[in-house]
Amino acid sequence: MLSNFYKKKLDELIGSARISLSAKRVNDKLISNAFRFALDAHKNDKRESGEPYFTHPYEVALILAKEIPIDDTTIAAALLHDVVEDTMFTIKDIKAEFGDTVAEIVDGATQIEGLTENYELKQIESYKKMLLSMTSDLRVMLIKFADRLHNLRTLEFLSSARQMRMAQETLDIYAPLAHRFGLSILKSELEDLSFKYLNRKEYDRVAAHLKEKKRERERFLKKFIEPIKEDLDKENFKYEIYSRAKHIYSIYQKLQKREKGFEEIYDLLAVRVILDTTNKYDCYLVYGIVSQIYVPIPERFRNFISVPKQNGYQSIHTTVMSKEGHRVEVQIRTKEMHEIAEKGVAAHWKYKENFNINDRKIEEWMKNIRETFENAAKDELTTGQLIENFKLELFQNEIYCFTPKGDLKILPSGATPVDFAFEIHTEVGMRCIGAKVNGKIVPLDTRLKSGNQVEIITSKTQKPKRDWEKFVVTPKARADIKRYFNSERRKLIADGREHFEKKLKKHKLHVNEDSLLKVVQRIKYRDLQKFYFEIGAEPDKADEVIEFLTDKTKLQQIEAASMEESAAAAEAREQESVERFRKETHDTTKEITIGTNGSKTSIQGIKYSYAKCCNPIPGDDVIGYVTQTEGIKIHRKNCNNIINLYLLEPDRIIEINWSETQGGEFMGGIKIIGEDKPGILNDVTETLSRNFKLNIKSVNILTKGSMFEGTLIVVVENLSQLNAVIDKINAHEGIFSAARVN
Repeated sequence: MLSNFYKKKLDELIGSARISLSAKRVNDKLISNAFRFALDAHKNDKRESGEPYFTHPYEVALILAKEIPIDDTTIAAALLHDVVEDTMFTIKDIKAEFGDTVAEIVDGATQIEGLTENYELKQIESYKKMLLSMTSDLRVMLIKFADRLHNLRTLEFLSSARQMRMAQETLDIYAPLAHRFGLSILKSELEDLSFKYLNRKEYDRVAAHLKEKKRERERFLKKFIEPIKEDLDKENFKYEIYSRAKHIYSIYQKLQKREKGFEEIYDLLAVRVILDTTNKYDCYLVYGIVSQIYVPIPERFRNFISVPKQNGYQSIHTTVMSKEGHRVEVQIRTKEMHEIAEKGVAAHWKYKENFNINDRKIEEWMKNIRETFENAAKDELTTGQLIENFKLELFQNEIYCFTPKGDLKILPSGATPVDFAFEIHTEVGMRCIGAKVNGKIVPLDTRLKSGNQVEIITSKTQKPKRDWEKFVVTPKARADIKRYFNSERRKLIADGREHFEKKLKKHKLHVNEDSLLKVVQRIKYRDLQKFYFEIGAEPDKADEVIEFLTDKTKLQQIEAASMEESAAAAEAREQESVERFRKETHDTTKEITIGTNGSKTSIQGIKYSYAKCCNPIPGDDVIGYVTQTEGIKIHRKNCNNIINLYLLEPDRIIEINWSETQGGEFMGGIKIIGEDKPGILNDVTETLSRNFKLNIKSVNILTKGSMFEGTLIVVVENLSQLNAVIDKINAHEGIFSAARVN
C-alpha cells in the first residue's frame, strides 16, 4: 500500500504521461507496477544528498514523461533503470515481471552504467562499445539523457572533481547527442548546467547581465512584436508569438566568438512565430509580412524548411533590423515543426500514431552515430581524437552543397572539395585531382559555402596527398585518408622486411631481433618498424646493416656499448623523477620526502604544489604525480584524480612522505548537516573560534525543510587539528553529522 506522499507522486507521473502522450496511449498499470517495484527495490538506498534513492529514477521518469515523451514503456524502464545495477534484482526478474521489451531497455541502460565515468581514460574499444550500446535502442539513449539531466540538477552534492568530470563529459558527449536527436530544450539545459560548474565566474556574469537587462529587453521586444501581431491578425493567422533570450552557454559562446561585450545583446535575442497550421507555405507568407515591417539582413536568411537539418529541424530564420537599429532574429515555423525543434525524436513519436523504433529517420540518425565509432575503431584513433571527431560529427554547424545533378550533401562548416568528394564515395575522394565550384576551378583546400554546386574531377592515377590531412574537416575524409596512409605504411614495412630477409639469406647470416635492434639503433633508426619502412621505400638502405652484421669487430663494439648504456640508463632512471624537476626552489622543510627504491630523497629544491582537487593536509596519506610543466603535484591517496592518473600514467606516480609537523596553513572542508534552527550556525562558528582560534575562509549553507546542509572551509595546521574540529562540531547540539569533504 502506497503512502499518500508516494500516491501523489505516482498520480503526478501518470498525469504528466497522459498529457504528453494522450490518455489512450498510456498503460497506467504498467507505470504503476514499475513505480511500486522500483520503490521497493531501492527502499534501503540513499543518494549523496541523503534523500531516498528512489527520488532519482522517479525524477528521470518524470523528465521523460514531461520533456521527452516517447511511450509508457520508456517511462516504466526509466523507473527501473538502476534496479539491476544497484539492487539484488536481475534482468531475469525484470523480464518475468515486465516482459522482454522493458527488460531489454533496462539491460541496455545497465550495460553502459558507469562506463562514461573517466571516459578519457578508457580504451577506445570500451568507449565505442558504450556509445554503440546506447544506439541499439533509441529509448536507452533517451533514458540516459534524462538520467544525466537529473544528475546535473543535483550535482552540488558531489565532490568538486566529480562535478567537473561529469560537466565536461556532458559538454563533450551528451549535449552533442541531444543536439543530433533534436532535443533542443534538453540540450540547452545540459549545456547551461555544465557551464555553471566548469566556469562559474563567467556563468554568473552572463546570468547577472541577463537579469539586469530583463525589463529593458522585455520593453524593447514588446514594442518590436506589436506591429507583427497587428499584420498577422489582419491576415487571420492563428499563431503564438513570443520572445526569448538565448540560453546562457549559447550567449557566452557568441560573445567569445565575436570578442564583443554585452552591447551586442540584442543580436542574441530571438522572436518566434508559431503558426497553428499544417500548411508549411504559410511560413513564407509570414516571412513576407515580417520583411515588410523590418529590413531583413540578406546574409542572415536561413531556409530550414526546404532543406531541413540532419536532426529533422525545420524553420525559417531571418535577422532583421529594428527601428532602433538593433538586430533581432525571427524564427517562423508551424506548431508541428516547433514540437520537433524542441523535442526532436519524441515529437516524431507523438505525431505518428503508428510510429515504431525502426522509423527511417531514426535509423538514419543511428547509422550516422554508429559509423562515427566504427570508423574510429578501424583507424585506431586515440580517445582524444575520437572525442573531437564525435563532437564534429554530432555538433556541427552545417552547410548545404549540391552535386552537378542537384543532389544535396550536408557538410560541417569549413568543409572543402576533398571533404565533399569523400562524402560522395571513398573512391571519389581517393581519386580526386581537382574541383569546380559554381563552374570555376578552385584549389582543393577552398572552404565551401552553403548553396555551392561542387563538381569533383578525378583521375585513375591519382592517390591521396599528405597535405590533405591538414585541411579536411569531416571524420569520414580524415578516416579514409588516414586508413590509406596506414595501409601504405604497412605495405612498405612488409616489403622492407621481405627484402631484408632475402639479403640475410644471400649473405648466409642469422640474427635474432634483439641483436638486430641494437644494430639498427646504432645506425639511428628508432625501431625495427622504422627500419623496415625505410628499406621498403629505399631498398639500398639494407646494405649498411648487412655491412655491420658481417663485421665482427663492429658487432663487439656495439655489444660493449650497449652494456655500458644499460648500466648508465638504470642509474639515471633511479634519480630521474627528482633530477628532471630541479628547476625551481620551493620554500619548504626537509619533512617532505620522495620515496626512491626504499631510500628517501628530500623534495627541497624541486618545484611542487598541492593539488586543489583534494587539498591534502599534513597527516594525510599522500602521493605525488610528476607533471610535465608544474613539477610534482601532491594528492591525497584516495583522490579520484590521482586514481585516474595512476591508471593512465603509472610511471609518473611517486611515493611522497610527510609529517604532521610540516608547518604552514592548509585548507580543510567540512560538510555539516543539522537542524535548521535560529542561531545554530553562529553557535558553531563561535565554538570553533573560541576553542581553536581558526580562520574560517567561507561558509555555504542550503536549507531543506527543517534541515540545513552547509560547507565550512577552514584554515588548519594538520589532519589532527581538522579531525578535532570535526569532533567538536559533531558534539554540538542540533548537528546531525559533520565530515570532511574535498
